[in-house]
Amino acid sequence: MAPFVAWMLAWEARALRTRLARLRPFALIESMLPAAALLPQAQVAIERHLALGRHDLERAIRGFMTWLRTGARMESAEAAQRRFTQLRLRFNVALTQFDLFSDVLTQRSESESGVWLSGLDAAATDALTLTGRWYVVPPVVCYLDRGAGAAIRRARTRLPGGGENPLAVIRVPRERMVGSGIASSLVHEVGHQGAALLDLVASLRPTLQALQRDPDPAQREVWQLWERWISEIVADFWAVARVGVASTLGLIAVVSLPRAFVLRIDIGDPHPSPWIRVLLSCTIGNTLYPHPQWDRIAAMWASFYPLQGIDAARRDLLDRLRATMGTFVSLLANHRPRSLRGRSMREVLAGAERTPHALGAQFRAWHGDPGALYRAPPSIVFAAFGQARMDGRLSPEDESALLAKLLSHWALAGSLRGAARCAALPRT
Repeated sequence: MAPFVAWMLAWEARALRTRLARLRPFALIESMLPAAALLPQAQVAIERHLALGRHDLERAIRGFMTWLRTGARMESAEAAQRRFTQLRLRFNVALTQFDLFSDVLTQRSESESGVWLSGLDAAATDALTLTGRWYVVPPVVCYLDRGAGAAIRRARTRLPGGGENPLAVIRVPRERMVGSGIASSLVHEVGHQGAALLDLVASLRPTLQALQRDPDPAQREVWQLWERWISEIVADFWAVARVGVASTLGLIAVVSLPRAFVLRIDIGDPHPSPWIRVLLSCTIGNTLYPHPQWDRIAAMWASFYPLQGIDAARRDLLDRLRATMGTFVSLLANHRPRSLRGRSMREVLAGAERTPHALGAQFRAWHGDPGALYRAPPSIVFAAFGQARMDGRLSPEDESALLAKLLSHWALAGSLRGAARCAALPRT
């Protein structure tokens, strides 16, 4: 290899190392209110992951420069360029992961929104925390983005370019802040994380596949679709179990689209047809928390999008899906995966304190003791607010104002608890 080639590649490697050094820890470059900051567990997980990546890349760059000085003379320029290109690709991966978490942290400096996001972190963590020691709850952080739907990058999954994601990152639609429906989007995404931690989807597939051996081709098609959609359905099940009718009402707000989209069945889409999905949410609700409200919501939804006028084949399939809905939801509710050690999904995810009657009574009790509202778990608050809205006891204006105050309170409480733990102070 010519000396000029080695000199030029060394120059480029030094430039790469210089730019890498400018990727400083977020703790040194992001400004935010203490209440808007990530909890220490999440902050440390992000900084540690990125620091390890920078350290490994810095070591690889130094190794490349040493190789150029000592062992590259016998190599071709092509081989040297190939090595440098691999380094540059690794640098771009480091930038991609830095930007991923930068999106999460930069919004924490926004007025009001930054604190509210910290409150959503606390609410998501509460919705993921189940009674009993079923798993270690990973750190959860939220950020806002455009669009109507939420999404999650689950903890312990592969990041772009490699490496394991150290925490769950939930993208929340900005148009949902702050008001009705935020709980539905948030807890649905939490459900994806919880289902992965408990291996619920994989444990359900063998049962659904066995039902596909039905001699009737029409029934086989139905159970094939239920299996195709199972991941999103389990997340919806989690959301209804944790926040009740708030989940279904929020879902309606998301999937209220033009008729052609609502009644479309796309077997390539992991989401059920919106028309089926809302009715399924009502069936889940009625199975976990029986109440006439679920039939009222289902009838309202069906009246929004009547089946008259669609082609006969699609109508027949929608009718068959609806006919098996009760059996399918019962299968979900009574499913006992190995991860739950003999208990069913209904027993672990649902609770008597989340029935419509209990939530209504809880909401009325808060009128006499407002301080108790701020002491209640966030998922119970979301569930009670959804029930109060369904019962006509909570206006959109009051709901938005209360949620803004509560998100700020949860953010501040979490910040103080985290600071107290770090300072080893007694909790008061």
